[in-house]
Amino acid sequence: VQLQASGGGLVQAGGSLRLSCASSGRTFSTYDMGWFRQAPGKEREFVAAISWSGGSIYYTDSVKGRFTISRDNAKNTVYLQMNSLKPEDTAVYYCAADKFLATTRKYENAYWGQGTLVTVSS
Repeated sequence: VQLQASGGGLVQAGGSLRLSCASSGRTFSTYDMGWFRQAPGKEREFVAAISWSGGSIYYTDSVKGRFTISRDNAKNTVYLQMNSLKPEDTAVYYCAADKFLATTRKYENAYWGQGTLVTVSS
């Protein structure tokens, strides 16, 4: 599975961006998809995840009410709509695919995209 993330960029605080992650594999619809981010000098952290069916969605507390994850299995693509962006959202955002462990907000093993940089200016 190859994942290609896109949609990052520079935006002012309060603005919006939509990230996309396209998968090349035929089994996209069987994977739980997730978004993680890594800010400079920090560890990678969980942002959002959506189950293979779209029936279960998870967010980290800091983005609830501002970010929305969705998927289009026909297009092999997962999205992250980010609204009301804050400077602390600045990070490289990565998409991930495989079985998501909801209790730990992690993947045991995952396919990862290359990352897309989001910079939010104050």
